[in-house]
Amino acid sequence: MAFRQRLARPLLYTAGAAALSGSVLYYTYRPRNIPGQDPAVVAPPGYGAGGSFRPPRFPKVRSRDEQIGDLKRSGGSKGAATGLFKSSEEAAPQNEADVYDLLVIGAGATGAGIALDAATRGLRVAVVERDDFASGTSSKSTKLVHGGVRYLEKAVWELDYNQYALVKEALRERKYFLDTAPHLSSWLPIMLPLDKWWKAPYYWAGTKAYDFLAGSEGIESSYFLTRSKALDAFPMLKRDNLVGALVYYDGAHNDSRMNVSLAMTAALYGATVVNHIEVTGLEKDSNGQLCGARVKDLVQEKNGKKADEFVIRARGIINATGPFTDSIRKMDDQNVKEIVAPSSGVHVVLPGYYSPQKMGLIDPKTSDGRVIFFLPWQGNTIAGTTDAPTKISYNPVAGEEEIDWILSEISHYLSPDINVRRGDVLAAWSGIRPLVKDPNAKNTESLVRNHLINVSPSGLLTCAGGKWTTYRQMAEEAVDEAIKTFSLTPKPVLNAPDVSGTELINDGARLDGSCQTHQVKLVGAHGFSKTLFINLIQHFGVETDVAKHLTESYGDRAWTVAALSVPTEKRFPVRGEKISALYPFIDGEVRYAVRHEYAQTAVDVLARRTRLAFLNAQAALEALPKVIDIMAVELKWDSKRKDVEWRDTVAFLESMGLPKSKLTATRKQVESGTLNFKDSIEYKMYSRHDQPNDELESDSKLGRGNPGLKEGAAAEK
Repeated sequence: MAFRQRLARPLLYTAGAAALSGSVLYYTYRPRNIPGQDPAVVAPPGYGAGGSFRPPRFPKVRSRDEQIGDLKRSGGSKGAATGLFKSSEEAAPQNEADVYDLLVIGAGATGAGIALDAATRGLRVAVVERDDFASGTSSKSTKLVHGGVRYLEKAVWELDYNQYALVKEALRERKYFLDTAPHLSSWLPIMLPLDKWWKAPYYWAGTKAYDFLAGSEGIESSYFLTRSKALDAFPMLKRDNLVGALVYYDGAHNDSRMNVSLAMTAALYGATVVNHIEVTGLEKDSNGQLCGARVKDLVQEKNGKKADEFVIRARGIINATGPFTDSIRKMDDQNVKEIVAPSSGVHVVLPGYYSPQKMGLIDPKTSDGRVIFFLPWQGNTIAGTTDAPTKISYNPVAGEEEIDWILSEISHYLSPDINVRRGDVLAAWSGIRPLVKDPNAKNTESLVRNHLINVSPSGLLTCAGGKWTTYRQMAEEAVDEAIKTFSLTPKPVLNAPDVSGTELINDGARLDGSCQTHQVKLVGAHGFSKTLFINLIQHFGVETDVAKHLTESYGDRAWTVAALSVPTEKRFPVRGEKISALYPFIDGEVRYAVRHEYAQTAVDVLARRTRLAFLNAQAALEALPKVIDIMAVELKWDSKRKDVEWRDTVAFLESMGLPKSKLTATRKQVESGTLNFKDSIEYKMYSRHDQPNDELESDSKLGRGNPGLKEGAAAEK
């Protein structure tokens, strides 16, 4: 008996250990449905019996003029530019039903998210934007959809529950990104290089905790790479002191296209969405409560006409203007204390050969203790960000000091035979992060951890702070507060549009008046799949890189974009004239942006509909004449307006890193190819083949020849 007990105990321990190990292995390697990897909800169109092909037919958003007409009717104007009023009695509209439940000021990620949330709860909502969708901070992010491993580290070491809750919330929202916009979001493995063996268990525990915290919202499990495997996955890494690496997963997205898609989806669900409308003042009723806003149409000014000014009436006003939050708050109360503490975040874009196409990198401890990311994006490499107090401006310019700091930091973990050169910077920009202080807190100087929702005595609801990843949660909380504060009544959406382009999908079935934005698919999502680009190639004959770009930027709306592209009259490609030889952006995108996404300026197209300005400032300058000409046909611009677009766009490109020597470039110089670039940094970076190849080879052996060889003769942009 005693012998059996002695034998049973080790067997029991062995079985327990085996079961535990098996459970861990199963949990790690179990089959799972990765968010964003599901097949298309709507199958791609096929050919009929007679060989006919019918591309999908999607619902269209109402025109900008129609949207402005709705705004004017809410203020009692029939369409003339005389909607201004002096008192609430004069403001009475012809029909109370024309008054909006909510007017959202600002159409960045938060404002557009609020508009979509409110519209899908059956509320009558309008959103106006002084510039363009994502024209500010929302287009200048690090392009990550992440919980934040560094926030989790702080939560553990500082025993901070708020930091923990912030990470947990962000990880949940990360999954919603991938579910509702799989064409604009994707998972991205991010490498964390290790230079000391003792760091391996520390960071392994951290990444596993990150995986565990994500739970069912997880993408893939983190894993360890040996030194050789790390170098194989990321050949550009510095070999010295490298002992291995950990890889964890986070999300990445196309931020401004995500923002535009939010706004367009809100418009399809009935929201009035208008860009380039500036709020010049707020209106109050006889009780001192806000009841509307005075606005003017800035597009008219660009056309050389007097700005169309009128009033919008609404039962509630929401301020979602990011860094410009305090300017709207002061329209409500001149004496209000400012709550925004603006912080500058600079990013630089380098050629794609600086990083693998499918692997990012994080340096958790830079020389001054900050975190820096090094990520593949749109075929190039993005590096950033800095974090420093700044002043608020419309189009901030990245400073040379910040650019040099980023280049210096990334050179520390790249192989020494890779010259990190200032001339390799294709674009650089500065985004303003609106950190906020709670005006109701005892210590009003302390910054809030995530975001802030505040209602003024006169009824201005302000939603500020936060980050891209949590935009949807911020919008949900803002609309919840608005419903309570302004006594609004949500209701089911009975006549939901066929966003998918087919009646087979009833998107309105779940819209019962509660918040459903976690499962409302955005424009382009229904028919998207990882193989959709093949269908596009086979029908329209577009190039492979163009087809992939279109499907990953527009989802199923790529069918419409391709159809709007001109035939090339070549054997192949059959359709799609590139606006830049270096990138897969084509002419159909410009037409689509104007007809279906409210693009009103060349900057709207170059920076926010395509991403050319963010990828390569000089390539954007070279594409500008073609973009202006296509838009001029679509919007019936005269020569004066085309000149305005040229000047405004070149000035904007300074904030994208366009060299100062190019800021005086004329259209004639760009079109004729006579723009002088011999004074630029990049001219001296490459061999210009100014002597025969055999002499060049001979001189190279002797240590002579073109000095540019030492800086990277074999490099290619």
